[in-house]
Amino acid sequence: MSQQEFPELSCYLLPGHTRTPVDALDEVRRAEDLGLGKAWLSERFDVKDAGVICSAALAVTERIHVATAATNIHTRHPMVLATMCSSLHYMSAGRFELGLARGVAIRNQLMGLGTVTNRQMVDGLDILRRLWRGEKIVSYEGPMGNLPYLSPGDWLDAHIPIYFVGFGPKSLVFAGKHFDGVHLHTFITPDGLHRAKQAVQQGAEQAGRCIDDVKICTVMATVVNPSREDYLRKIVARMATYMQAPGYAELLVELNDWDAEVLTQFRADALVSSMLGGIDSVATLEQLEALEKLIPQEWLSAVATGTPEACARRIHEELGHGADEVCIHASTPDEFAPVIEEYRRIKTAEA
Repeated sequence: MSQQEFPELSCYLLPGHTRTPVDALDEVRRAEDLGLGKAWLSERFDVKDAGVICSAALAVTERIHVATAATNIHTRHPMVLATMCSSLHYMSAGRFELGLARGVAIRNQLMGLGTVTNRQMVDGLDILRRLWRGEKIVSYEGPMGNLPYLSPGDWLDAHIPIYFVGFGPKSLVFAGKHFDGVHLHTFITPDGLHRAKQAVQQGAEQAGRCIDDVKICTVMATVVNPSREDYLRKIVARMATYMQAPGYAELLVELNDWDAEVLTQFRADALVSSMLGGIDSVATLEQLEALEKLIPQEWLSAVATGTPEACARRIHEELGHGADEVCIHASTPDEFAPVIEEYRRIKTAEA
């Protein structure tokens, strides 16, 4: 199996809200043709089931890796999650990677799910890795529930990388101790990326690991020569939606060392509080124009926009700021294809 040209680059499939999940098939084929090393899928509980879409994406490709960013440790029974992952691993000759997140607090509550604790995550990782090695789980009772007997078959020997998907400072220290990689977030500034890497390194050192054992993937919203509507829908609406989520935006503000009062005022605005659903799904262009005025330009600038060359240089710079991988977000492979051509020129020039 030949390697991809740019293993340090990846993209999201079905970036944001979608009603046509079949688009993922053309997108992943195109991403592979462009030479990207990986495609990530963010799971949503409508038509973006991680197992289904990752399976389809792996089935129509030969080289590119496919990963979740993210699913959760507690939305599937441990045996079901382990089986999903090992099935994807073996059907793709090892091209599947698992990204796990704690889940959004308000959604966990609405679904009747508890908050994922560190102990639950640690036990969950151990159970998954043991099952993938063909080991039995016997008489387990703990944070992952009551598991009298789990037996996947002793022939299994699947080594599946597990990424922590999140960006809270304490969680990043935790991730450095236990995960193979960290998948960060859109709108993290260079200073925020530096703080994130320091936190991961702290955790790795506490666990007696090397920072090089934990890969850091940062997420870069990338929009080539955006029209006004593109900018509003792909940049402003995305940031506004993150700012809606209780507990979620606070972590981004803390990591980037932004003014928390801005977030408080944003949520108190009458337009924001009247939104019935995620802003990126329900807001009109007129509403997005108004919402843009509530968000500091600094908060919207940690992206790659403009000409293909400008976008490519911003992505290349991100790798220089400490990322092992940059995940292109907010655009499809067809839309960001010119960026990859410019990125190739930059890499060739520096070789």
